[in-house]
Amino acid sequence: MSNKHQAKIGIFGIGLAAYWPQFEGLKEQLEGYQRIVEEQLRGFGGEVISAGLVDTAPGANAAGDLFARENVDLIVCYVATYATSSQVLPAVQRIRKPVLVLNLQPSPQVDYVNMTTGEWLANCCACCVPEISNAFARARIQFNVVSGMLRNDPRAWGIIGEWIRAASAVRAVQRARIGFLGHTYPGMLDLYSDNTMIHAQLGAHVEVLEMDDLQKRVPPAGTANVDNKIAEIRNTFEFAAPGRDKISMPVTEESLTWSARVACGLDSLVEDYDLQGLTYYYRGLDGNEFENLGASVIVGNSLLTARGIPCSGEGDLKTCASMFFMDRLGAGGSFTEIYAMDFVEDFILMGHDGPMHTTIAEGKPLLRGLGLFHGKRGYGLSVEAKVKYGPVTVLCTTQTADGQLKFIVAEGESIPGATFSIGNTNSRLKFALGPAEFMDAWCAEGPTHHVALGVGHQRRTIEKIARLLGIPCTVIH
Repeated sequence: MSNKHQAKIGIFGIGLAAYWPQFEGLKEQLEGYQRIVEEQLRGFGGEVISAGLVDTAPGANAAGDLFARENVDLIVCYVATYATSSQVLPAVQRIRKPVLVLNLQPSPQVDYVNMTTGEWLANCCACCVPEISNAFARARIQFNVVSGMLRNDPRAWGIIGEWIRAASAVRAVQRARIGFLGHTYPGMLDLYSDNTMIHAQLGAHVEVLEMDDLQKRVPPAGTANVDNKIAEIRNTFEFAAPGRDKISMPVTEESLTWSARVACGLDSLVEDYDLQGLTYYYRGLDGNEFENLGASVIVGNSLLTARGIPCSGEGDLKTCASMFFMDRLGAGGSFTEIYAMDFVEDFILMGHDGPMHTTIAEGKPLLRGLGLFHGKRGYGLSVEAKVKYGPVTVLCTTQTADGQLKFIVAEGESIPGATFSIGNTNSRLKFALGPAEFMDAWCAEGPTHHVALGVGHQRRTIEKIARLLGIPCTVIH
């Protein structure tokens, strides 16, 4: 993950200044423990902003000023030993970012018979965690406690790692610029979004673009750039022969060159507007120039999506956000919808007519020529692929009646088997619930009909992203 998307983690350890003259070496012992914690946080990809071991209320004020000055994304309170809550609260009140309270005991079991007061104090981190939790709750500070052992605790450190990944994803979206090219597919009421809602609730910037902005950048693409793009396309895709579907067509040199030229225009559009995401749709009219452009973006947008610039079709801005989060979690995130239910083999078929996150394809994805795009104007090249076999996650970003963004997430498995050969992505996805039960539960949450499909089980980290953003999250399982 690049530094641009590296979460800033403000960390402070806590202790009680009154202990240090009473127990020689205790402070130094606890500072050593804190260094272990800080090194682990760096290993998870966080940029650590350390305020050291805070042992007085003035020290907590100074820590709070540091975190505010550095504009950290997440505050970590490492509970080294007992400390009063009055000397902890100021450290998190300046910037009011979510707080992760680490209750990590150095020893898995204390030596009850030979224990000294000093050694007990080095292990009594749990003592003040309820007190701190009460203070944070009453001060309306968002916090989560992670309890466990300082060393050799996969559960505790796994959870902490998820929080760092979530904070990095949130930092990325809060600094993202998402292009909106054209408009939303007419009549798809679930997709309609308020751009201000995206700015307000995700922190991302929506850059409204016209088809003119793309059209201007397609003709200037030089021969060398187009040739390089053709080489990239050939390296990424296999070319499918015409199939049984009557709308299937061969991949011609003419269609390949045109798609490569449009892809070069999309690259320029992304660069010129500094975009980290793109959603698009253009209805078209009588084969006009914009219609030809809009029908030829699937290849270029699939390549962009694979580069970490998620592109969602049909002007679905919310699903572009879902794809963005999945990509930043390293899960890919491909534009997907429900295709069919299979009651014999007990799975749901999901896919879309592009774009595809090609890095998560099972095998090499295909390019197929289509004489038309169903429900849309124009014709051209489309992507046919299935997601890698194994664990997967689907993430839907929808909105409630009161305008609140909401996540709906489900984990499942991508399984082998026959799928369509119609120039669409389509995968067999098996969930814990059967097809009918899954559909009923999913639809009860008021989803959009598109999702981001990614590899791996990402539910726990997505729940943490939702908590960091203050967005409701429902899990279907």
